[in-house]
Amino acid sequence: MYEVTSAVKSGTDLSESKLKKEMTLKNGCYSIITCVTITLMVISVTQASSQQRGSHSRQNDPHSETCYMFSHFKGDGEDGLHLAYSYDGWTWKPLSNGNALLRPKVGRDKLMRDPCIISGPDGRFHMVWTVSWREKGIGYAHSADLIHWSDQKYIPVMEHEPNAKNSWAPELFYDDVTERYVIFWATTIPGSFPKTDGQVGGKLNHRMYYTTTTDFKTFTQTRLFYDYGFNVIDATIVKDDNRYVMFLKDETNQPFRPQKNIRFAVSKNAEGPYGPPSPPITGNYWCEGPSAIKIRDTWFVYFDKYREHRYGAVISKDLKTWQDVSNKVNFPRGTRHGTVFEVSKVILSRLLAAGQPAHN
Repeated sequence: MYEVTSAVKSGTDLSESKLKKEMTLKNGCYSIITCVTITLMVISVTQASSQQRGSHSRQNDPHSETCYMFSHFKGDGEDGLHLAYSYDGWTWKPLSNGNALLRPKVGRDKLMRDPCIISGPDGRFHMVWTVSWREKGIGYAHSADLIHWSDQKYIPVMEHEPNAKNSWAPELFYDDVTERYVIFWATTIPGSFPKTDGQVGGKLNHRMYYTTTTDFKTFTQTRLFYDYGFNVIDATIVKDDNRYVMFLKDETNQPFRPQKNIRFAVSKNAEGPYGPPSPPITGNYWCEGPSAIKIRDTWFVYFDKYREHRYGAVISKDLKTWQDVSNKVNFPRGTRHGTVFEVSKVILSRLLAAGQPAHN
């Protein structure tokens, strides 16, 4: 049986007829052939059962070395960084008993809204966030373990624009082609896009802007990132094979037809240009703060259903057909705009052991 079992595991083509012939010649014992046939049947049934379980089986998969983390804020972001974790992308549990793990220290308002965390090729977790409703810069810090953090830094991404109103929901993406980080955010500069000026809600009329860096010390000149003729905020980027997908919020409001939904645009390069937005992938409700990840063969796009004070999600196999699963995902109460990312179970175990935050 050892030779046959090894062959099955290595993917060798062993049909039942071939096995009968080879085993009869080698061993002259038909009882071994019967064992092989039964073994193959068991393997087939096990594989079918695994396929039926789908993405929900990850929690029970002893071979999986990773899990998922979700960085987010609560309230107005005044208490700082919150983290939740999941093994399957469906059920999320809070870390540190729902307490903040890092307190905001930069910016006039000292907020930590919309925290975005990614894992860089340098082995560090890099985070950016919104420091204020009305400032021209963003916050930045890094960590090796999500417990101990560097000093926080204020990056003045829009200080060169005298009329800039804000710098909202910054996000990070590491471009492995250019080997640099892309930082992008939403800003309103009154008069820059007059055709869509004058919208309800503070007369804000956002477009996406970006800069790049290799070390978070020096940055390229800020440039316009995405403008397709509408008010846009909350962009996030994922790589899908050889293309880049930017999920975003259409922030269009009165006097135009309000949108407040999630769409996506595609580019051949991380820094664009990105094409026209897709039709909405979310339903008849207002939402914001999309964050996307591929779990097995399924794309999950999470978002903040801020009017309903809860989190929602849509899923897709092909980025074409979408299913709303908002009633099936479970997030900690009070979760606001956040980012999903993958971590090792070693990192999670240390966070669970740490309990309370290291920085207050």
